[in-house]
Amino acid sequence: MLDDTLKSQLGAYLERVTLPIEIVASLGNDDNSVQMRDLLQTIQGLRSDKITVRYDGQDARKPSFSLKRTGTETALHFAGLPLGHEFTSLVLALLWTGGHPPKVEQDVIDQIKGLDGDFNFEVYMSLTCHNCPDVVQALSLMAIQNSKIKTTVIEGGAFQDEINAREIMAVPSVYLNGTLFGNGRMLVEEIVAKLDTGSAAKEATKMSAKDPFDVLIVGGGPAGAAAAVYAARKGIRVGVAAERFGGQTNDTLAIENYISVMETDGPKFAAALEQQTRSYGVDIMNLQRADKLIPATQPGGLTEVVLSNGGTLKAKTVILSTGARWRNVNVPGEAEYKNKGVAYCPHCDGPLFKGKNTAVIGGGNSGVEAAIDLAGLVAHVTLVEFAEQLKADAVLVNKLQSLPNVTIHTNAQTTEITGADGKVNGLKFKDRASSEEHTVALEGVFVQIGLVPNTEWLKGTVELSKFGEIVVDDRGDTNVPGVFAAGDCTTVPYKQIVIAAGDGSKAALSAFDHLIRH
Repeated sequence: MLDDTLKSQLGAYLERVTLPIEIVASLGNDDNSVQMRDLLQTIQGLRSDKITVRYDGQDARKPSFSLKRTGTETALHFAGLPLGHEFTSLVLALLWTGGHPPKVEQDVIDQIKGLDGDFNFEVYMSLTCHNCPDVVQALSLMAIQNSKIKTTVIEGGAFQDEINAREIMAVPSVYLNGTLFGNGRMLVEEIVAKLDTGSAAKEATKMSAKDPFDVLIVGGGPAGAAAAVYAARKGIRVGVAAERFGGQTNDTLAIENYISVMETDGPKFAAALEQQTRSYGVDIMNLQRADKLIPATQPGGLTEVVLSNGGTLKAKTVILSTGARWRNVNVPGEAEYKNKGVAYCPHCDGPLFKGKNTAVIGGGNSGVEAAIDLAGLVAHVTLVEFAEQLKADAVLVNKLQSLPNVTIHTNAQTTEITGADGKVNGLKFKDRASSEEHTVALEGVFVQIGLVPNTEWLKGTVELSKFGEIVVDDRGDTNVPGVFAAGDCTTVPYKQIVIAAGDGSKAALSAFDHLIRH
């Protein structure tokens, strides 16, 4: 199952296991069970002095296995094969169970250990989902750190009956004590905050107590990370308040056009951004959403950023790099059927629609790429584009047009996403030339129509364009002295990672120039 290179890497990791581990497998007679036995035998063979495997488990889910530290009641289960993107999750679970410390702040570990109650988590994932590992790893860590927390990681493809019964159409999907807890990517801090009801007030107090920054960056995508690195290299006090460090790159599958990096994926790129930023001693304040900007009242004064939890951060200069988010199509049915057939990430949720009919709204690069990816999984893809022709690169359009199970409608306006019994069953669109109405029967709709800047909280404070973008000059200056902006939230054309990084660097240099002149 694992090639020699992967076995060698796994063996090196397992050398870090210092405490004995017990694995109990529940297997059937299917191919997945055979593969699971092979995987577990490989793991035990690489570290038999610390890892014991039994095959007499009686779990109703087959194949599955439990993982715990010998002599403890910690309960972590994997149902289905944790391979693909989840192989790293398995390796980390083995290391953490075996005593290797996680790379998580100690105050978060203390919060996890302090949670009191009965927490039985089930997380459904797919092996192609690049958002799932964060959730799987977070809930695995929580189960390992607190015996009152039980976590079962379920590979949806192996347990399709459960997926259908719970009408799961988006992963990761997390259930707590049998009730839906959340969909989509969540960090361990977010999950703990939802369980620890007093955490927001404590976090607000912690934020407000911080000393003023020389440069405070709001947003942690490529622009924010580049700004932080460039500013920190000047030897000044730098902070980053980010709702989600890495920004949109966390949701990007392949990155092949960032100069000097031949190929990587979004989560790896985001992790590298954070690692480099931390290496310069930058104060990274993750999971912090900005609600209000209060400009300095006098030259040389402090600008304030008010957070959604009530805390306030102060700084001599501020760089706004809040990025953008997927644009909604805003038709009836979109909000109602979100995660019930309406999706925004074909890489994450595409496998859930295997063999079904789906649609993609949008004919730009992201839409055409989504349709191409889905065509290899689903029965049929209908692509609907508002403009008279597809806007994607010619090489992508040619590839799409060559696929036998794709139908393309241009000059078509989506009017409604229909559904029944709580899930999508169709898409309506109008031919803009003839005004003729069309209905397509399907089970999934992927919205890929571009981005909207995350700037609503800045209205009335900094100048915004008619599209909501922050108006900047060629130095990254806004109309507010001491406030700069960079990246996808600005009027700079071409929303690309490399451009955002360059603009972030430029904004940091402009902020430093402002500091030394004022």
